[in-house]
Amino acid sequence: MSLRRPAKEQPEKFEFNSSSLEAANAIIANYPKGKQQSAVMALLYIAQRQNNNWIPLAAMKYIAKFLDMPYIKVYEVATFYTMYNLAPVGKYFVQVCTTTPCMIRGAYKLVEACKEKISENESELSSNKNCSWMEVECLGACVNAPMMQINDDYFEDLDKEKTLKILDKILKGETPKPGSYRGRINNEPENSRKTLMDLKNA
Repeated sequence: MSLRRPAKEQPEKFEFNSSSLEAANAIIANYPKGKQQSAVMALLYIAQRQNNNWIPLAAMKYIAKFLDMPYIKVYEVATFYTMYNLAPVGKYFVQVCTTTPCMIRGAYKLVEACKEKISENESELSSNKNCSWMEVECLGACVNAPMMQINDDYFEDLDKEKTLKILDKILKGETPKPGSYRGRINNEPENSRKTLMDLKNA
């Protein structure tokens, strides 16, 4: 794993807005008194969601005070887990799974699409600063490979052409429809098979 460093340019201040504050307090309420520090991962995620998909150092310091815990402990959590972005990734953060099931089904064609539409390099903002992309390990949708995640949504059963169309939409600020791009519901079998007996008719 490569060393994860915070962005060089950092905002001076951060605080939860009203909806984030409400969500944070609701999560903390689930823990016994004196154990609120256990909510640190959830609060980091709330901060990331509020701050355009990345967590500045000011947010880590804010969360440390919010949970009455040392700042270094919040920093350790944020820098350890790769689901937390330490630098700007844009409004739309594209994660392309290139683990074996996706790779053998054409994941690198999706990577090609990202290089063509977003930027030549991983973790590099597009020219309009609207999005970035990176390769990631398994996202748990192997049956629907190849796939990619954009923010909180999964886009599955892709090929290069479909990926290019999805990326065109997000670059225009539009919201593409998540899910299977072969018309499957969740991860139902190919050709709408319902039982193993249907295999003889495959």
